[in-house]
Amino acid sequence: MLATILNHLNNYFVVKNGVHRGTFAIVDGTVSLDFLKSGQYFKIVGSVFNDGVYQYPVSNLVDEEFEGEIWVMAIPKELLDLVEEISEWLKKYPITGYISEKFGNYSYSQRTNFRSNAAISWQDVFSVRLNRWRKV
Repeated sequence: MLATILNHLNNYFVVKNGVHRGTFAIVDGTVSLDFLKSGQYFKIVGSVFNDGVYQYPVSNLVDEEFEGEIWVMAIPKELLDLVEEISEWLKKYPITGYISEKFGNYSYSQRTNFRSNAAISWQDVFSVRLNRWRKV
């Protein structure tokens, strides 16, 4: 969910001089990066198997050698807390693909966005709180 939200914001909170280009090796599911601190988030770009956002250290990557980039990130704790809140909201209000349905005595309906007439999404619900981090 974190990567989805960062992509939605068009903001990966890359630190100054935080894009490291080169050849990287992932061995035994991990990558050794001396420029990352324990607990810090990073993004892999240019990998065949492992593109994505991770928290260092990580041990579940697919072994490979790739030429690409590692982006060092400094995601605000307030945003990480909001990501948790969005994840909980999605558990409570899963996206079903249906706005409403009815079978006998059973009926189900979701609130809809009045502009699009589509079911309300996490983007609709949390947009005001997310907008401060959005990059154009």
